[in-house]
Amino acid sequence: MFLTKGLICIAFLALANAQFATNYASGRNGMVHLFEWKWDDIAAECENFLGPYGYAGVQVSPVNENAVIGARPWWERYQPISYKLTTRSGNEAQFASMVSRCNAVGVRIYVDVVFNHMSADGNSYGTGGSTADPSSKSFPGVPFSSLDFNPTCAITNYNDPTNVRNCELVGLRDLNQGNSWVQDKIVDFLNHLTNLGVAGFRVDAAKHMWPGDLAVIYGRLNNLNTAHGFSSGAKPYIFQEVIDLGGESISKSEYTGMGAVTEFRHSDSIGKVFRGKDQLRYLTNWGTAWGFAASDRSLIFVDNHDNQRGHGAGGADVLTYKVAKQYKMASAFMLAHPFGTPRVMSSFAFDDTDQGPPTTDGHNIASPVFNSDLSCSGGWVCEHRWRQIYNMVAFRNAVGDDQVSNWWDNGSNQISFSRGSRGFVAFNNDNYDLNSSLQTGLPAGSYCDVISGLKSGSSCTGKTIVVGSDGRANINIASNADDGVVAIHVNAKL
Repeated sequence: MFLTKGLICIAFLALANAQFATNYASGRNGMVHLFEWKWDDIAAECENFLGPYGYAGVQVSPVNENAVIGARPWWERYQPISYKLTTRSGNEAQFASMVSRCNAVGVRIYVDVVFNHMSADGNSYGTGGSTADPSSKSFPGVPFSSLDFNPTCAITNYNDPTNVRNCELVGLRDLNQGNSWVQDKIVDFLNHLTNLGVAGFRVDAAKHMWPGDLAVIYGRLNNLNTAHGFSSGAKPYIFQEVIDLGGESISKSEYTGMGAVTEFRHSDSIGKVFRGKDQLRYLTNWGTAWGFAASDRSLIFVDNHDNQRGHGAGGADVLTYKVAKQYKMASAFMLAHPFGTPRVMSSFAFDDTDQGPPTTDGHNIASPVFNSDLSCSGGWVCEHRWRQIYNMVAFRNAVGDDQVSNWWDNGSNQISFSRGSRGFVAFNNDNYDLNSSLQTGLPAGSYCDVISGLKSGSSCTGKTIVVGSDGRANINIASNADDGVVAIHVNAKL
């Protein structure tokens, strides 16, 4: 009996551990959240930009039918009506085509899946034409009935795990994931997406579901579809939304045995640092010493679709595209440092925190407009197309697994480090210039600073940094420079 249980435990652990692998194509690292983009536009972006510029993956907005709500706020996507693959982003055929096209150019797709709950009262009509009666917990498009939900109650106490996990998040009808019928429907939904070629899932509101129930669901997930280029036996990458800044009874450690978590402490901490509330010199031990989950359990970000709007966690310290210089510096540090699995945010512009994506008519999502300098317009921000960010994705790819070395700081807010002998970055967040001879760890030669420009043949459209035979270079970053960072790597050698 003991032997049988032991073998079962070993098998389960092996299964769970497989779900920490990102399933990225070889030589690529880092995903982007193309928030509220249409499937056809994402497919084209994979082919025209993400693939060529080295991005490894895309997190897409929820793919299943959601409630149609008044002024079409962004959060209607988080009010499920059914698991039919029809949203404002497109239908199932368009989604399947996008996944295939992105996989074909080495860019993996990760779906934001919402199965903690269904829609709230008053939201009875879906983007796929289904109807529901949330007041009686009737969702025939799945189908779910009142038998499939937890009793109606509001979340009032975040120090009571039962209240957090069995009651309703802002009135959203709370599914009982311990119910076998509910499990079956969720597993069918996820396995259908896996069959279509997705590489993994962001699990929305994981904190509001019991870890034991999630373990059962994850344990029933199919291997990835080898027809889309995945290795045999590969499991979906799981990253779970668990907001844990401390001070509550629910901990991310309850979930990290099953998959990665969205590490909100990273977002909070990096915002404080680059807003000047903490000094850059403290970044010397960046990682678990800051209270983060282990590197392979941490999906990291500067901001996400929730906290850039003041929702979720982090408050005023969260950096967004609206504070461009510090945002680019924080993003460059995240991508330069080896810790975690980074996700770049790609936003649409907003003033109202409920505001939905740009539309052509108030309902149909508008496509981004691309400018000659590769940036976006038409209401889209497209941080992933900012030179200072996409070139740091290339930096991350270039340095591979090399670790941090040659750390230097001025005892305040100027720092630099290398990634072995393959890349070097320096930051100036002080109110005076950085002008120092620093050890880059790189071979002698001239390099293009990929923050200020692009390598073009044997020349650079931005700064050129000369590394001497001793590996040192004179680094200059003015306090009033447009960018408070410089970066060079072996693939940017002139």
